[in-house]
Parts: sequence; C-alpha cells; structure tokens
Amino acid sequence: MGDHMRWRDGSGPRAAVSGPAGCGATARGDDRGRTVPMTYAALDLGTNNCRLLIARAANDGFRVVDSFSRIIRLGEGISTSGRISEAAIARAVGALSVCGDKIRARGVRRVRTIATEACRSADNADAFLDLVERKAGIRLEIIDRETESTLAAIGCSPLLDGAARGAILFDIGGGSSEVVRIERPAGLPHAPPVKGPWISLPLGVVTLAERFGGTDVTRETYQAMVEEVAGHLAPFAAAHGHDLADMHLLGTSGTVTTVAGVHLGLPQYDRRRVDGLWMSDADMDRAIAGLLAMSYRERAQNGCIGTERADLVLAGCAILDAIRAAFPLPRLRVADRGLREGMLVEMMRADGVILAC
Repeated sequence: MGDHMRWRDGSGPRAAVSGPAGCGATARGDDRGRTVPMTYAALDLGTNNCRLLIARAANDGFRVVDSFSRIIRLGEGISTSGRISEAAIARAVGALSVCGDKIRARGVRRVRTIATEACRSADNADAFLDLVERKAGIRLEIIDRETESTLAAIGCSPLLDGAARGAILFDIGGGSSEVVRIERPAGLPHAPPVKGPWISLPLGVVTLAERFGGTDVTRETYQAMVEEVAGHLAPFAAAHGHDLADMHLLGTSGTVTTVAGVHLGLPQYDRRRVDGLWMSDADMDRAIAGLLAMSYRERAQNGCIGTERADLVLAGCAILDAIRAAFPLPRLRVADRGLREGMLVEMMRADGVILAC
C-alpha cells in the first residue's frame, strides 16, 4: 500500500451521459480517436453522510474528476425506532439522485456503491434500497463491518509514517466506529502495512449523541460518553494494545478532520491543510478542550463545524478520547480519506491500472 494510492483534486472533461456498468478496465476512445482512461466511481452511504468520488487512474494513483458530499443523517432515530424515517429517506434519495446524475454525466464505466451501519441495522433497509434503485438508479450494497474496516485500511494506509512500524487506525462513523491495527511485517521495515486485528464498536456520533444528548453537553455527560465507549473498547485494547513502540494513531472521520480544523484555527474547512496533518497529544487536548468550552451556538457558527455537525462533534470527540486512552500514542495523523478511496483502489487494482502492492 504505497504512495501510488495518493489522490489529487482535479477537474476533467465532461464525458457523454451513460449508465454505470461493471465492465473491465479497458480505455475507450473519444470522438477524435484519442484514448480516454476509464472512469470509476465510489459511493459511500453512511449513517450521517452521503459521499461520492469519481476518478480516473493516474501515474501515481488516481485523479479525482468529480465529488459530492452531503450530511443526510440517514440513521437519525434508528436506535430507538429500528427504522429509517421517512424524512431521512427523502434526504437520502435527494442526495443519491445527485450522485446518480454525476455518475451518468461523467460516463462512469466501473462503480461500487455501498451502505453501512444504518442500513445494516434498520428493519426497513430492503424497502429503502429498492426505493433508491427506482428513484435514483443506484443499487446499494450493504457491506459488513469487516469489509468496512478493510476499505478504511486500504484508503488510509498511504498516510502511515514511512518510519513507523504500524498504526492504530480508526474510523469514527455515524452508527459504528472501526478500530484496526495495521503493521508492517517483522523484518521488512519498508514493506506496505498489513491489516491485523480489528473491532467494530456499535457506537457512532449519531447513536451516541442521541443517547446522551449533543446540544448542551456538560463535562459530566461528556465523561459518561467516554466511559460508554471505553467499556466497548476495553477487551480489544487489552488484547491488542500492547507493544506500541514506533506506532502512531491514524484517524479518519468528520470528527478527526473537524478537530484538526479547530486546532489550525481555520475560518473555513480546507482539506488541503487537514489531510495528512500531524497532531500531538497536547494539540488534541487543547482542541477538544476548546470544543467542550463552546456553546452549541458557538459550535454551529464555527466554519469547521456548522449547524449540521454542532450537535454531533462532542460525541465524536468522546469516541476519540476513549480511543486515545486505550492506545496512548503521542501523535495522530489526520486522514480526510477512507472508504471511497479504498473502493477506488480495490477496483483499479483488480483491473490492473494501478499497482497491487
């Protein structure tokens, strides 16, 4: 999993409209007879967000030609009702319709579209998926937690420090959070990391905020959230939290990128400054303390948080603090990447258009 996985923002020519198809990686010609690299799409429908990346293979990985991200709160209320609400369905179908239009407009020839915890746990998930296919033309695949952790590892592994033996990788989601130990093989300090033991916690920012409240969070409530997460994480940490020398934390999620943006004092979120950022333990302490000191209104007015995340960010910080306590490593690398990048890399490797190392 080398640096060839890095992706670069960019724009490309708009392709002719066509539907997605799972064909091979053959390039196609344009109307002037030139070879056009095949276009890939990866869509991740999470418990909180709907995200899309459209890309073409490039010499060092892939070049993004289009993207989309919208907070839809698909999992809102599922922890109590067991069902995806009508309002959440409407938000999701609207966002997925935009994604479907982008996929067709870009002439995507190879696509993977996944759904995670909200659809894994909702009683009406099958009916929801059927509706999405009819309304948006997108057939979603509900992936299991192991696949989710694997895709996160593939997508984020390029950010492992070249001098490190490994990392504790984590992805704080809306309805679940995955923690994975990745490590280079013994005696091969320059080899790509291998996914090791992993756990999926049945807690994410939406489920935790719904249980404890996310608007007005006292320090006592915050500590109760940390302890709730710690209880779920403790057996995994006891088994796999030893021998952490030459390792670091590697985090991907809206929580981690928000904490990084607050740490940098950004007036508006800027992926270019956040993805790959190193934060020390003290940096994280200060940023989280600053978030705890803010009122709900102050969080909503912060350019790196906004109204859509203002009631969720402290639940995410509680999950982050529980992970930090379980794996006391002195530094964290922030990843603004994850499942979509993992899907793109898997598809391109399978088609032989990027190296499978």
